[in-house]
This record gives sequence, C-alpha cells and structure tokens, in this order.
Amino acid sequence: MKGLTDEELDAIRKELRECKKPLFIYDDDADGLTSFLLLYRWAKEGKGIVVKSKPMVDESFARRVEGYDPDKVVVLDMAVITEEFVEAVKRPVIWIDHHQPLKLEGVKYFNPRLHQADIVYPTSNICYDVVQQDLWLAMVGCVGDWHLPWFTKDFCKQYPDLLDASVKTPDDALFKSKLGRLVHIVSFLLKGETKDMKKCVDFLSKMQSPYEILNQETEAGKYLVKKYETLSKDYRKLLEEAKKKADGNMLVFSYQEDKMSYTSELSNELLHLFPDKLVVIARKKGDAMRMSLRCSWCVLPPLIDEALSGLRGRGGGHEHACGADVHVDDFEEFMGRVKRLASAQ
Repeated sequence: MKGLTDEELDAIRKELRECKKPLFIYDDDADGLTSFLLLYRWAKEGKGIVVKSKPMVDESFARRVEGYDPDKVVVLDMAVITEEFVEAVKRPVIWIDHHQPLKLEGVKYFNPRLHQADIVYPTSNICYDVVQQDLWLAMVGCVGDWHLPWFTKDFCKQYPDLLDASVKTPDDALFKSKLGRLVHIVSFLLKGETKDMKKCVDFLSKMQSPYEILNQETEAGKYLVKKYETLSKDYRKLLEEAKKKADGNMLVFSYQEDKMSYTSELSNELLHLFPDKLVVIARKKGDAMRMSLRCSWCVLPPLIDEALSGLRGRGGGHEHACGADVHVDDFEEFMGRVKRLASAQ
C-alpha cells in the first residue's frame, strides 16, 4: 500500500519539474536527510537546509530563504510550519510530511495520515514513491525512522549482504545488520560543526552505492566512516552509562550540553535493548531539557501533553516515538508526572 494516491505523487513530480531553484528544508535525522537527497538527486536542482535548532519551521528561516532566493520551498519531515513563515517567504511552499496532520493555509500539503490516521509511512518512503530511484537511500531513511517499507523485499534481493530477508522487525534491521550500520553512519553525518556537516551531506549526495561508505571504496566514503567512528566513541560511553539507569518500567537518563546530541539515537537503541521500558533520554541545552521518548506499550503524545500541562515546554511526534522540550526548572515535575501517568497505563 502506498501512502499517497497516484494523483498526489504526480502532483509532487509536477511541482519539482516546474521549478528551477528549489530550496529543501528538512529534519535533522536519517528520514529527513534521505528525503532531501531522494528529491534533490531526482530534480538535479536546488539546495538543502537542515533544521537543527527547533522542531519547526518558523519565521526565523525566512531570512535564509531570502538569501538563496528560490522559486519554490519544499519542506520535508517537519511536524510544524508556522503561518508566519508561509507569509514571510512569499513563495510557493510544498510540505511533505508524515506526522499528525495540521491545517495551514497557503501551502500544498502531502501527508499519508490524511488518508489513514494511524498509518506508519516515513517521509523518505513518500519521496521514494515519487522518484523510484536510489533504493538504498530510501531504505536508510525508513529503517532510521523505525519502519520496514513496502520495498524491503526488493532491497534484500538487491543487497542481500546488507539485510537478510529473514529480518522482520525494524529494530533488528537497525541493530543486527550491515544496513543498520549504514543508517547510524548517515545519522551521525548531521552532527558536529555546520561546515563539516555540509561537507558530509555533499559527499553523500554524490554517492552511487552504499558500498562507497561501508567498504570505504572512495575517499569520501572513508571520510564519512572516520567521522562516524570518532563520534561513536562518545556515543558508546553514553550508552553504557544509560543502560545502568533502567528502573521498574522506565529508563531515564540525562546528560549535559557539553556532549553532542545523541538523544534520538540513544533512545532508539535503548528501546531495542529494553523493550519493556518507557525510555526518556534528556540533554541539557541552555535553560531547557531536550528529550527523546520511546515506548512500545503506551501511546506517547497524549501522555506528554498531560505531563506538560501548566509547564514551560512543548512536545509531540509519533505514537511510540516523541520529542519534548521543558524548562530545566520544570524537568523534575515533568518527569514525576510522566512516571505517574506511565504507571497508570
């Protein structure tokens, strides 16, 4: 089953064909990055901007749009776009996403959940349906978003050494296969200094095979693996610390902002290791605690909404994978509420 109708997929293709200088704005994870790469490599035009500072596209991005002066803006894998952004950019905005649907005037909006409210269909899956090329990039995005897409069998046939056909769950694909290693490498490319991140994305945009990375067949591939291996040392240290924090039906781990942000990656791997836990990974950033929450046995968005009531914070995402920010002074109260609400499930 495809997430969008054939008419919607044709409409996206038409939008891309009819622009000469698109600006792609995408989320800072494997799903967002590969969604950009899939469309960019197909359109052979444009530029990408990754969203790292906040989980939304607001008017603060308007200046960057003006600086590039695109003829069209394509927003990928972002749960929120503000009205102020749409009004400020004064250009056509195409929004392709898979989070909880939102109504916003002045954009062309494509979301599988408009057709089926509970469908799991990453943005990279939608983009692959549009372009029908670069299977390996699409698979990286989908598995990175905890999903085995409809083209998994095709991938296993084309790359049997990267993913065995016997693998039936996304977490096994992510943590027990060579494909999983590739997903982690791609995810880590978006970390670190902006200049280096752009260099890594540029390298990846020109690669024709996953083996350029996994087998380090090119200098670019060697560079990406070296960056990953350097960052993964800190990541593994944090993972070992976090594994000690399992307690009852929860695992809560927090760390300071002097470390790189690994909250999403840590929460995914810890959920794989502790599938019976509600996992909360928090990183202090300024006066906020930025969190990734994962749970296989409870629906997170309503729990987070209730826990945030009256506090300085925000949160949201998917049923079993969410992000949240809360003021440092409210963090203890927030976590107390989360624990009480989770225990009542």
